[in-house]
Amino acid sequence: MDIDGIPFKQTGYFSKLICDYLEEKEDLRGFYHRFPTLKNFKAQIEEKQAHYPEKHRILLSQTLQEQYQGISKSKGTEQNIQRLGNANSFTVVTGHQLNLFTGPLYFLYKIISTINLTRELKKAYPEYDFVPVYWMATEDHDFEEINFFNFKGKKLQWTKEASGAVGHLPTDGLDLLYEAFSQELGAGKHADDLKQLFSDAYLKHDRLTDATRYLANVLFGAYGLVIIDGDDAGLKKLMVPYIKKDLLENTAFKAVTQTMDRLEALPENYTIQVNPREINYFYLNQGLRERIVEQEGKFQVNSTSIEFSREELLAELEAHPERFSPNVVSRPLYQEVILPNLCYIGGGGELAYWLELKTSFEAMEVPFPVLLLRNSALVITEKQRKKIEKLELQVADLFLKQSSFINKRIREISNINIDFTPERKHLKEQFQALFQLADQTDKSFYGAVKAQEVKQLKGLDRLEKRLLQAQKRKLKDQVVRMTEMQNALFPNQSLQERNLNFSELYLEMGEELIPYLLKTLAPLQMDFLILKY
Repeated sequence: MDIDGIPFKQTGYFSKLICDYLEEKEDLRGFYHRFPTLKNFKAQIEEKQAHYPEKHRILLSQTLQEQYQGISKSKGTEQNIQRLGNANSFTVVTGHQLNLFTGPLYFLYKIISTINLTRELKKAYPEYDFVPVYWMATEDHDFEEINFFNFKGKKLQWTKEASGAVGHLPTDGLDLLYEAFSQELGAGKHADDLKQLFSDAYLKHDRLTDATRYLANVLFGAYGLVIIDGDDAGLKKLMVPYIKKDLLENTAFKAVTQTMDRLEALPENYTIQVNPREINYFYLNQGLRERIVEQEGKFQVNSTSIEFSREELLAELEAHPERFSPNVVSRPLYQEVILPNLCYIGGGGELAYWLELKTSFEAMEVPFPVLLLRNSALVITEKQRKKIEKLELQVADLFLKQSSFINKRIREISNINIDFTPERKHLKEQFQALFQLADQTDKSFYGAVKAQEVKQLKGLDRLEKRLLQAQKRKLKDQVVRMTEMQNALFPNQSLQERNLNFSELYLEMGEELIPYLLKTLAPLQMDFLILKY
């Protein structure tokens, strides 16, 4: 086992906003509450303990017991559900869509980061208990985002007509995908394990929510993971006061808009991740999930004929809170209201929108959690490691854009120097003398001298590129091998974790995969990890 890491900034795959957050840049200080260090969790614990009502704990524990009815729980998960009823227990949460067969590899990294942080917190604060929680995004309605996974360069897709919350979708039709996946897997113990897992999850459960819960429980239940479904009438009843403020006072819209203005005013030109709406809830009911909008004093469900007066909408909320589904702005608030949560672990895009939300939490008088970037990793197998060593490649260089990677390596292995930087410097020095001469004689010649300088420098650029191309042809075999290696580790010239499904690594590592990741991923290290298996 060989573990290394490089700064997220050096990878070139993470936004300036996230890189600056990790570096604790002063301009961003007002957009988060506490930075994720072990010592900062003490104050977070005390704040959450003071603001999390006992009745929420009781309801949460009862609801989780109900949601786990008929599911085989590990001893660790059972104990963690019981612990959540105690005043000294807190959660660390990650959330994810119901991607088919977990979707991209980083699904595993999210949950393992969450489990490992609870372990670190327990060591630092043994008088408290810390529970890892996976929040299933069952209410999302973006079916096209979750109905496929990649396997060995192929897109395995579930084709069906779908509308409304994806968690409600029946799993019919997945038997065809199972057959296609089985053909791709081939034979062998690890392949058979994957076939069984897919079959048990998707062919033996009627709804996508139940299939996803089963899958996550099989993969991580042994480590005490608790899986929660927010699509629950009892839990949403706790949100009624906050939903009212959003519906009637547009509280989140006003607060987040102010935050966006502050963020956009910073000199760094950060990209805004999400834009709030006046009302940040959907209406959810029987295959329907559409925005609630207010027009001329009436509340309408977008793209439908459903309409409420103010009084009718409040009556609907009191009678059926489960029909009010939070969007990307209000879902984090929902999570923090119903859970005794300390920290949210997410990807760069998620943390970018969380950084817009602190003022809305303050307006709702709910503690804002610690925000932690999930672990990211590049897993290199033994076979790949040997090829990299034979090619004498630096792993950090593999993160470069392909053209830059190849050009850099060609310069390194060529027996001639194809870097014209000294020649450019010498040429510019020569032209400086010509500029001085023009100043002393006839300044009208300055433009002609400048044009000639530009022409000569462009000529050097063209010559350098032609020599590089010539060397690439001469070293074609090495270029092909280097390109193949980068493509294998960065499919579609993107991060491995955003493309590969865990099944590809499972075929290589089998049941060792998750224990290996649990040993190697360190949530507070805050480097992009290079794992050589």
